Amino acid sequence: MKNIHIVLEHAVHEALREIVRPADAPVPPFEVSLSGGFGDLSLNAALKLGSLLKAPPRKIADQLVEYFRKNGDRNGLSEFVREIKAEGPGFINFYLKDDYFRGQLKDILSQKSDFGRSDAGAGKKVLIEFVSANPTGPLSVAHARQAAVGDALANVLSFLGFSVQREYYLNDEGNQINILGRSIETRLAALNGANAEFPENYYQGDYITGLARRIKEKNLAVKDFSEYGVKEILAVIEKELRDFGVVFDCWYSQKTLRESGKIDAAFALLKDHLYKEEGATWFRSTPLGDDKDRVVIKSDGSYTYLAPDIAYHCDKYKRGFSWLINLWGPDHHGYINRLKASVAALGHDPDSLSVIIVQLASIFRNGKPVEMSTRRGQYISLREVLDEVGVDAARFFFLMRRTSSQLSFDLEVAKKQTAENPVYYVQYAYARICSILRSGPEDCVYEEADLTLLKETEELQLIRKLWQFPYTLHICRNTIDPYMLTVYLQETAEVFHKFYDKHRVLGQAEEMTKARLALIKGVETVIGIGLGLLGVSKPQKM
Repeated sequence: MKNIHIVLEHAVHEALREIVRPADAPVPPFEVSLSGGFGDLSLNAALKLGSLLKAPPRKIADQLVEYFRKNGDRNGLSEFVREIKAEGPGFINFYLKDDYFRGQLKDILSQKSDFGRSDAGAGKKVLIEFVSANPTGPLSVAHARQAAVGDALANVLSFLGFSVQREYYLNDEGNQINILGRSIETRLAALNGANAEFPENYYQGDYITGLARRIKEKNLAVKDFSEYGVKEILAVIEKELRDFGVVFDCWYSQKTLRESGKIDAAFALLKDHLYKEEGATWFRSTPLGDDKDRVVIKSDGSYTYLAPDIAYHCDKYKRGFSWLINLWGPDHHGYINRLKASVAALGHDPDSLSVIIVQLASIFRNGKPVEMSTRRGQYISLREVLDEVGVDAARFFFLMRRTSSQLSFDLEVAKKQTAENPVYYVQYAYARICSILRSGPEDCVYEEADLTLLKETEELQLIRKLWQFPYTLHICRNTIDPYMLTVYLQETAEVFHKFYDKHRVLGQAEEMTKARLALIKGVETVIGIGLGLLGVSKPQKM
């Protein structure tokens, strides 16, 4: 089936050339997007043209609509469009024919699990760095949210044709690692009967005592408590993430980075942007968009936090990645400009680095927020969430809000097996469809069903919803956020349930039964793809 966007783009450009655009003016960019309730496709070109042509956008929209109507047969719009309206301040809304949507359902049935897949990424190499929690304790729910977002985003981008790699940046040296070692050593001393003082800034969690007890019980000869702690905690983190369905392609060690000489090599590339002052080495980042210059080497010769980060990102580009995506916590917001400045100084487009701030997640139990403090060891870990609600609910709930918004995770709701639980609601729709399909004729060839029999409002609404799936994925790509996919799946499940509550699938005339089985097979296909991209299971029975 012809791509409606290509047909529409040609029609719009033709209209602009012939009736609107001054001869010497460039064709402005335009967007085709889903509209909330005005048409199936909405075009905002008239709004963009208003200031250029010094004319009211609504007047321009009326002119374009009239042109489209007169030339629909020639430009191909009449094949897809049943009505075109200028509405609001200047939107042009296209109402598509029912046969167009039936054709889309046919495409879903033929493309199966590849529906929505595209080569839009053209193999572009993308590195998504996420979680990257210091190996000083088990993963918290904040890290868990980053893990869910990063992994689902990687799945979506891969589905859209990007070559994606997942990476965990391991901060395995520095002050926090030293404190970890001293915390374990002090707890061990206490277990051995010493009256050891335990400072407030040491790690307080029970896991520290557990590590110390293991050393004592196994009579281990530990030479470096920090190294021991990192190794043990990292094994726990890897296991938790694997159980959460998150597997990293690379674990990148900051310690190895420093020992490799790559920091000095990066500074050699930055030499025109470095200067000395008061014994320290400064990065002249202000001209590159930062609010002030930054120290990279202190007067005592030690590196600041920025130094290895510059070298790390320099190495990312050297490894062939052309789009870097970092998922960071909200406490890193002020760090973005200095890192983008370093990317520019290294000769790369700062827009090739996308930093996504993933806001915190608050855990609620019995309607009350759970107080959390990582240092004091008072927090709910990823492991506790997995044990309490399972992988599916955990992943779905962590993705249910925009990454830029704080998230409230209600453990009690996540455990419910009712429509109140969003992931249960979506999975139940999928399982319900699987059950119906199993009860249908064994020899049913869905692709051969007579889809023209699908005329009911609820049937056509359901097909329209399926048609929106590829658009939803591109919204996720453009916003660098998989959140919209959870919204889409909930809406699709709702539209399906409304259809099924009103219309029987089995027990109709043979051809009608086949047509409706084909329809719900399309729903099963799309929901299945969506759940897979989110890393959520697809139960065939519930």
